[in-house]
Amino acid sequence: MRIPRVDGQIVIEHIEFLCNIGVTADERRVRQPVGVDLELDYPPEWLAAATSSDRIENAVDYSKIVQRVVDVGSGSEHQLIERLADQLIQVIFSEFPVTAASIWVRKLAPPLSAVRQSVGIKLSNSKRSSANPSDLLIQYAPLLQKGLALDVAAGRGRNALYLAECGYTVDAIDRDRAALDELMKSATERGLTTVTPVAMDLEGGHGPIAFPRSPYDLIAVFFYLYRPLFPALIAALAPGGLLFYETFLIDNHERHGHPRRREFCLAHNELLRLAQGLRVVSYEEGERRNGGNAASIWTARLVAKKEC
Repeated sequence: MRIPRVDGQIVIEHIEFLCNIGVTADERRVRQPVGVDLELDYPPEWLAAATSSDRIENAVDYSKIVQRVVDVGSGSEHQLIERLADQLIQVIFSEFPVTAASIWVRKLAPPLSAVRQSVGIKLSNSKRSSANPSDLLIQYAPLLQKGLALDVAAGRGRNALYLAECGYTVDAIDRDRAALDELMKSATERGLTTVTPVAMDLEGGHGPIAFPRSPYDLIAVFFYLYRPLFPALIAALAPGGLLFYETFLIDNHERHGHPRRREFCLAHNELLRLAQGLRVVSYEEGERRNGGNAASIWTARLVAKKEC
């Protein structure tokens, strides 16, 4: 018997937290109450699993969504409420299996004498998994500052575009020219003018690896592993610069057969050894959810800083 499709939404009303938000430094200096309402489309397969099993591990845990909204909203300063709303949607898309989101973010006590209740912004967005930036970048958004960034193995540019939206000038390296063409098409659609595509095969040369510009304030490498590249990455970082790195652990090969070749996977603690000389800000390895997908992957992920 075919089980009928069931559609549904998660509705969360009036999450409230204190936030340093405002266009002026004086307004940001005083924490003010912010309210958030969410309507999130529930993936049918997750909803069916939750209704049939009655187990929280098969459901979208709205308590965790609330906690992430509070963490992101109260964890750093924000100038525009529009930017905060978009950042919250991106966090939800990256960490939870929802397919579309509507959000209402508002200042509950705005510094406007004529406003008796609130001012805010409502946004709606649909999930495009291939376009979502890494949740590691989103998690450490408070550390991201304007400057020069390098995205290695950029592909279609999910991370390069996010960094450009955060204010970086970005060199996006990939050997796939077609992917870089798509990246630049997306950049044009978003009105981003600070992304430079660089068609480059990092493994095909015989001399030292030379990046387009350096030093970089941030270098991002996601799901690409070429061990001889690490000395060049570390050398190309500016003092105080950040390295974001994540790729597959050997566990992923052993459990899922991906990547097909073992040498494309990191051994346990290998990423720490490869990045030796940098100060570790965060390191973790193990199983995690693959974005909004039900399947899990095994990765090592590192955020490290070059000392001044």
